[in-house]
Amino acid sequence: MVKLLVGVLVFVINQIYHDRPIPRFYVLETVARVPYFSYLSVLHLYETLGLWRRVEWLKVHFAESWNELHHLLIMEALGGSQHWGDRLLARSVALLYYWIIVALYIISPKSAYHFMELVEEHAYHTYDLFLVQEGETLKAQPAPQVALEYYQTGDLYLFDAFQTAHRPQERRPAINNLYDVFVAIRDDEREHVKTMVACQQADHTGRLGYEPLQELPSNTVAEPVLIEKAEEKEVVTRS
Repeated sequence: MVKLLVGVLVFVINQIYHDRPIPRFYVLETVARVPYFSYLSVLHLYETLGLWRRVEWLKVHFAESWNELHHLLIMEALGGSQHWGDRLLARSVALLYYWIIVALYIISPKSAYHFMELVEEHAYHTYDLFLVQEGETLKAQPAPQVALEYYQTGDLYLFDAFQTAHRPQERRPAINNLYDVFVAIRDDEREHVKTMVACQQADHTGRLGYEPLQELPSNTVAEPVLIEKAEEKEVVTRS
């Protein structure tokens, strides 16, 4: 089920945006924010009903949504949302996936986190491939103001909060040009993957403390790695 949802999303985006990277990233970032909204909605519902409260998880997921929001703002600043068709597709898919992930999170939180792990892993490899292909061009372009403000003078407390595999203030991207911006975004996606893994592995207390996790490989092609890793992970889980 989870792999099917991710596969459909990846297939649609790849087919429509194979030669339009910035609109592709705009759509990807619009949809990538949604599961964190879904998690927060369900967590707030449980808290309101008095079932249980996960304060740390609320903070982490809000910080993740805040990070993805700024990825989206960067793509908008680069012109990714100029065409009405791209905006319509992104928002329609986002609305659909919001309710799907709400239902999935109620039924199986681990499955909902695994979904986002795969989405973020796809995003990581997509950005990584883009950096390899367009690196020299990106290095010659300035960073948009929204990126400078977010990574250098923004709310760095929230920037630290979504990275459960790093200690506070341990990661501070240097932004000198557009290439650095995409490196920072790519590395953010890697941190989201680690946090989603941590959510799946959390103990009964729900604690998401600092714990270094395995790094994702860099400069690799996105889709084959995504599917192979997902299949390998399922085999290990069954064994």
